[in-house]
Amino acid sequence: MLRTHNLGEVNEKLAGKNVKLCGWVDSIRHFKEMTFILLRDRYGKVQIVAPKKLENLKKISLESCISVNGKIKRRPKGLENPGMISGKIEVEVNKLEIFNLCPKLPFDLKADNVEDIRLKYRFLDLRTEKMQRNIILRNEALKAVRDFFHNEGFVEIETPILAKSTPEGARDYIVPSRLYPNKFFALPQSPQLFKQLSQIAGFDKYIQIARCFRDEDLRSDRQPEFTQIDVEMSFIEQEDLINVMERMLKYVFKKVLNADVKIPFKRITYEEAVKKYNTDAPDLRKDKANSKEFAFCWVVDFPLFEYSKEEKRYKSTHHPFTMPVAGKMGKLDFNEKSKAVAYDCVLNGSEIGGGSIRISDFEIQEKIFDILKISKAEAKKKFSFLLTALQFGAPPHGGIAFGFDRLVQIMAGEDSIRQVIAFPKNKEAKDLMLDAPSEISDRQLKEIHLKLKNEI
Repeated sequence: MLRTHNLGEVNEKLAGKNVKLCGWVDSIRHFKEMTFILLRDRYGKVQIVAPKKLENLKKISLESCISVNGKIKRRPKGLENPGMISGKIEVEVNKLEIFNLCPKLPFDLKADNVEDIRLKYRFLDLRTEKMQRNIILRNEALKAVRDFFHNEGFVEIETPILAKSTPEGARDYIVPSRLYPNKFFALPQSPQLFKQLSQIAGFDKYIQIARCFRDEDLRSDRQPEFTQIDVEMSFIEQEDLINVMERMLKYVFKKVLNADVKIPFKRITYEEAVKKYNTDAPDLRKDKANSKEFAFCWVVDFPLFEYSKEEKRYKSTHHPFTMPVAGKMGKLDFNEKSKAVAYDCVLNGSEIGGGSIRISDFEIQEKIFDILKISKAEAKKKFSFLLTALQFGAPPHGGIAFGFDRLVQIMAGEDSIRQVIAFPKNKEAKDLMLDAPSEISDRQLKEIHLKLKNEI
């Protein structure tokens, strides 16, 4: 190893020991006989004391990556730094090696800067204490989620990224096929159909940390690609799923933030939320000003359909595979005004998750398509695999998806999900660091049987 310790391990217990440390130069202070360097890695910071005569010392710049050999000594009384784990010691250096020098920085890492410059040089922005804290918090939350579901007997199943374009959602990102001219894959907006198929296949507890893609206008809590906690369960009703999700969130917040989340969460009907709070994602915090309170609630009893004046037809409020609340006359006793067996989880005024009990009956699914004016031919073309599967002993099932980025954003106390994603797109859905989207070569276009509009 190139180092004997990471910087978070260096403290007064190692006083008198020789160590080899690696990291980045966080600050430099030159004095007559000595130079003080604050060395940083993701675990902590340590003060380095280097004699002026030391080779390579004059070359060093901020954010250069270096290695030092030296002895750990206690700092003189009165010069300790209580704000650092290593604040009672310093390292007297006898050898210094430069791995890579850093040129003049394009922005001050310790100042508030325009976000776009930080996104262009994201690899530098990710060195900052805040971003490292946020990304590590995300990692801890992800581990806690996985631990909970694995302990509950869920099976983690990966579903395809290259999938089929389907209606009734946001715009798809489409991928032209080289092998099949004029045909396209679509990147999944959600693994919805696959996770339903997993239940028909007999995996009664499914979990996936899923990458999803939606070609839609951006806001502070949206990205064109995002991560969701995707869950599906068989032989359950709404109460069963809500119970498991509340326990999951309680576990994650305790494990990651040591915060005690009270369950069960408050429940509000959709009609009550809109009437009382003028939103279907109410903020129930008592004190809403940068507050550390976590106010969860469930919004239930959503309308099954909503009317689109633009398209002059009804559309699914959630998606077309949501179970309707049937009337007294049997399973097909529902209409355009019916409610759905659907539920949203809301935290501090943000919808962090949504789901429903799914349709597991072929006749109910057909009637839903009829109300949505999806013809049998279109339904067969788009969903034949699901409609076929529903006729092969489908179990009652339901699920939910949590927006993981949005959840971590709230846990971190950030205003934007870009602050908890390692390499996000900017507000215009561009990757400024990669300069993407970008043009492709004529050869690549020819391989996928496409021509640019101005060439047609």
